[in-house]
Amino acid sequence: MDPGTATTGYGIVEEQGDRIVALNYGVVITPARWGLAQRLQEIYRQLRVLVDEWRPESAAVEELFFSKNARTALAVGHARGVVLLALADAGVPVYEYKPAQVKEAITGYGAAPKEQMQLMVQRLLGLAQIPSPDDAADALALAICHVHSVRWRSLTE
Repeated sequence: MDPGTATTGYGIVEEQGDRIVALNYGVVITPARWGLAQRLQEIYRQLRVLVDEWRPESAAVEELFFSKNARTALAVGHARGVVLLALADAGVPVYEYKPAQVKEAITGYGAAPKEQMQLMVQRLLGLAQIPSPDDAADALALAICHVHSVRWRSLTE
């Protein structure tokens, strides 16, 4: 999950042998004219529908990072809290990853540009085109990072 008040990205993947396959991805969009409480409620509602439909074993959520714009960071924090609540209410274990961790897992470079990330997500998932919009591509990158992390943990335990 890539939380945001206006747009929250999601990506659902599955391991099939040694491949990772995208099952579904997209965004939850809330209208700018809505108040914060209504937007957060809509994010919660739509995520619960997705979780109830797909029944994920676990979820990866981007950790909050501090940006130069405090207002943006606060808005993301609100959306992130709702995402965590929706997943917790559904009993889905949550794993959190920093943006640099995701970039490194996908491209091998923790400061990779967005275009490189999107291209690697497309290639790693064998998609015909780069996933769109950006928030959905970011959510798929988080999902791939999580699968790689789970694989690594299983090898080292």
